[in-house]
Amino acid sequence: MKKVITGLLFLVLAGVMPAFAKCTNEVQVQINKEVTAAGGLKIAFVELVEDSRCPADVQCVWAGNAKIKVRVTKNGKSQVVELEMVTKGMRPNFGNYRLTLKALSPELRSNVRINRNGYVATIEVKKVK
Repeated sequence: MKKVITGLLFLVLAGVMPAFAKCTNEVQVQINKEVTAAGGLKIAFVELVEDSRCPADVQCVWAGNAKIKVRVTKNGKSQVVELEMVTKGMRPNFGNYRLTLKALSPELRSNVRINRNGYVATIEVKKVK
């Protein structure tokens, strides 16, 4: 009986887990480029607004912040939103999708100047109700 219950539980969880995985995904988009996320949501990295992150080779009191503008498009509707690493509890929504800036690369270094065209943002796209 335990094997039957365990088997049924496994089948139920196996069916549910992919559904959860489809609700959230991360995309990487380079500045001045566009990618398509799950659900047909198009995300274009429009502008680097701020990059005050602490360089990796320096010890800072504060980690700093990064802020970017992205254009989000779906079904002909488009909106430009700002995403930042330090969110202060606010994350913009586009329709029933929530966007979060998870990372910005490359890492800053105190002695290296980054070409503005070299930035890549990792953005979490989460479907919300």
